[in-house]
Amino acid sequence: PVLEVWNARDVIVFKRSMAPGYAGVQNPLFFKENSHMLFGDAKDRVEDIVRHLP
Repeated sequence: PVLEVWNARDVIVFKRSMAPGYAGVQNPLFFKENSHMLFGDAKDRVEDIVRHLP
């Protein structure tokens, strides 16, 4: 199945850097108004978020 995340209200993209991926192609989702980049190791960033939740 295809997740149509471009239709979501907000999208958080976990990425190590702005470098293009394996295929060398930029993902247009990264540049949409509803997209937010969270840089770093995804596992570490999720742990940071969970640690700050009440």
